[in-house]
Amino acid sequence: MAVPLSQMWTVSTYVLGKRLKGEKRYPLVLMLEPLFRCNLACAGCGKIQYPPHILKKQLTPEECFQAVDECGAPMVSIPGGEPLLHPQIVEIVNGLVARRKYIYLCTNALELKRRLHEFTPSKYLTFSVHLDGQREHHDFSVCREGGYDIAVDAIKAAVAAGFRVTTNATFFDGADPNSVRSFFDEVMAYGVEGIVLSPGYSYDKAPDQEHFMGRARSRRLFKAALSNRKASWKFNMSPLFLEFLMGRRDYDCTPWGMPAYNVFGWQKPCYLLQEGYADSYRELLETTAWEEYGVGSGNPKCANCMVSCGYEATAVVDGFGSASSFIDLVKGTFRRYRDPEALKLLEEAPPRSADAAEPAGEAA
Repeated sequence: MAVPLSQMWTVSTYVLGKRLKGEKRYPLVLMLEPLFRCNLACAGCGKIQYPPHILKKQLTPEECFQAVDECGAPMVSIPGGEPLLHPQIVEIVNGLVARRKYIYLCTNALELKRRLHEFTPSKYLTFSVHLDGQREHHDFSVCREGGYDIAVDAIKAAVAAGFRVTTNATFFDGADPNSVRSFFDEVMAYGVEGIVLSPGYSYDKAPDQEHFMGRARSRRLFKAALSNRKASWKFNMSPLFLEFLMGRRDYDCTPWGMPAYNVFGWQKPCYLLQEGYADSYRELLETTAWEEYGVGSGNPKCANCMVSCGYEATAVVDGFGSASSFIDLVKGTFRRYRDPEALKLLEEAPPRSADAAEPAGEAA
């Protein structure tokens, strides 16, 4: 099982408690961005395009703790930028562990091996290492040759040191489903706890706008890659979210499920869109026009989004919404999703290199 039972129990009791109280909008994961600064310049990233004076800013540990306490989510994801560039990241992590929050520290791993000795293995701490597919595809995605090998070396060192480790992959248009499946084999062989994956989202600030997928292409890719799956593959995600990616479920997003806090404050409405900022979490909930976001709203900015930070919260809540959904959740953990049509998609997929991707453009 890719997620420890203690974490599953914490999340499930948290969701059920909220449901019993009749709360409709509550956070599952706090997206805590202590800085935007990074040591990579990925073409698909919209975070590092800020001017230098913004990239120099960073949250203090006290600001991080206040946001976590105010939000109350049981899990905290620490993206960036590159969190390991924050001079007080160890203090931040230790403070969150002391609060018994389940932390996913998202890192490109360029600094991870060198800094491993500063952290203490804990069930509350997971290093979520950014790997966008196999070596060639990843290095192309992060615009750095040799990045994959550095990350893999750090993954092996972290696993050997007793840390929880997952990989976090974002796939763009042109991804070969056969390569994606081979990537699953590779990372599981490195000893990671599980895989996190998502289709790319077209940040307004991202330099490369051509290679983000529409919904139809996303579903085609993930149907081919995730059907007929191997028993050795473990995913650190809700099985129902993976079914959504495969086109087996129809969800709308839950933008308040994974609120984002960064150097500007509480970001409206979500981690991916910037429609203003709130000074407090309560203000975020009460002043955001939630009905204006999500596919169902007709907002063109949301039309192609299938990203985990918007839809996995929906899947998690759905999994505890009824007895039948909970049964589907449990079954999905072990299902292989046999699908002859998906096998044909694998046979039809031409081998394509990372720099031979077709431009995206469809919306459905």
